[in-house]
Amino acid sequence: MKSEEPQEFEKKENAFRRAEGHVQGRTIDGLMELVPFILTIVVITFIVGWADAFVRPLPFVEGQPWDFPGVGVIVAVILFYLTGLLIKTSAGRGLMVVKDRVMRIIPVVRSVFGVAEQITSSLSTQYNFSRVVFLEWPRDGMLAMGFVTGRAISAERSIVMVYIPTVPNPTSGNLAFVDEDEVMETDIDVEKAMKIVFSGGIVLPDALSLARVPYEKRQDNVGIVGQFKTGK
Repeated sequence: MKSEEPQEFEKKENAFRRAEGHVQGRTIDGLMELVPFILTIVVITFIVGWADAFVRPLPFVEGQPWDFPGVGVIVAVILFYLTGLLIKTSAGRGLMVVKDRVMRIIPVVRSVFGVAEQITSSLSTQYNFSRVVFLEWPRDGMLAMGFVTGRAISAERSIVMVYIPTVPNPTSGNLAFVDEDEVMETDIDVEKAMKIVFSGGIVLPDALSLARVPYEKRQDNVGIVGQFKTGK
């Protein structure tokens, strides 16, 4: 009987560890699943509260029938829309140029303004990229993901300008001029590629495909040269 006691204790200890690992693993899985949802709610609540705190105390809003929670966001959307209409005119573009110059000459303010410009630029760059490609960079045998920003074509060949972003800040990176025959096409769109960059490779699609498409066959149906399942 005495010889069985250590074995019983070991079984109980192993069972406890398995239960502990199960609870810990499922808790982390649940947390990671709900974090984006929770952050979204927190950010929206903050934005609505901040906008209301600015708009609702105004004399033409406070105590009026349109004084209700969320009116600040409605006013902000209208303001953004009117600004968008304004900058489409020559006078509006001139005002924006003056605004930028003033913001860049004020000490401290220009630093904050510069950072804000970089952030908004990184969020809007996806609309300037035509497609996502992979190329061997910075040496043979290593693949880097990049965005095609331009293309130069002659009768015999095509050269693409590929922007290779720095992870996780895509506002800096390298620009490569590559023969189009040397790049690998992929089925990843720009939005998914930006998620990969911002997350440092943590957020990945379920699968990705790569195909090397020769210039003279770019209009043909080219087979996949590599297909990979993603995971840890």
